[in-house]
Amino acid sequence: MLDNVTIISVAFQSGAVLPQMLGSIPPETPVVIVNNSQADVDQIATMAQDFGAQLVQNSQNTGFGAGCNIGAQLAQTDYLLFLNPDASLAPDALGALMEAAERHASASAFNPVIRGPSGKARLRRRSLNKTSWFTQRSDLPEDDCDVSGLSGAALFVRRSDFEAVGGFDPDIFLYHEDEDLCFRLRQSCGPLMFVRKAEVHHIGGASTPASLDTVAFKAWHMGRSGAYVARKNGKAGGYRGALARAMLQLASPLCWISRRKRVKQYAILRGVLSAAKDGGRGFKDTPWQE
Repeated sequence: MLDNVTIISVAFQSGAVLPQMLGSIPPETPVVIVNNSQADVDQIATMAQDFGAQLVQNSQNTGFGAGCNIGAQLAQTDYLLFLNPDASLAPDALGALMEAAERHASASAFNPVIRGPSGKARLRRRSLNKTSWFTQRSDLPEDDCDVSGLSGAALFVRRSDFEAVGGFDPDIFLYHEDEDLCFRLRQSCGPLMFVRKAEVHHIGGASTPASLDTVAFKAWHMGRSGAYVARKNGKAGGYRGALARAMLQLASPLCWISRRKRVKQYAILRGVLSAAKDGGRGFKDTPWQE
């Protein structure tokens, strides 16, 4: 049964965390690593070989969603699990997800419990479907349940449904691509489910080494993608709300105390503004200036 799901992980300078993720995967489960970095080609190739994973080495950084689509095209299984390189499967997590997919035959996609380093569950609190669900408290529902959105850190989906909606939107380079995908899956294919008995551990923010440039790059895409996804899916006041939040956050006194916060919030504002220029498309390279 565990050979009927392909795990797809998009890496970018993720050599420090990939071994733990790969080591948590059952040996019979196919794995595809899509490496968007050109700085660690040999290192990632060696890891892929050591763990029996299929490797796609991109010549340029295609972005997270496009990388996932590349990996999904190689899958021959009925199910896909998009798993962040800084995440790892708890024992029996895949089996629990597979069993949940059989129990909830009408559902299109699933999330396990995703626990951070402290052990608390990190669960999406809001989505484009507007329905809030679980908080970040440690108490969880005792059973599976229908939810409004799923996290892309460990997204389990039927391949047929993923292909039916066209996969991830390649115009979303980074952030909010899971919201957009789940909105389309829920609208067109079936419910989204939280699976109580499956667990994944996620470090969070460790897939790529941190630097001021990296903070700015990620923040720019966070602002751009949020505005683009809200507008694309018809969320009322989505762009205006994103712009207002970005301006208010930049005006916070904390931004003028902390250079890191200032760089991040300024980049978010620039990202939101860029989405107004071209609908959010075509901005792969994002130099920043204070």
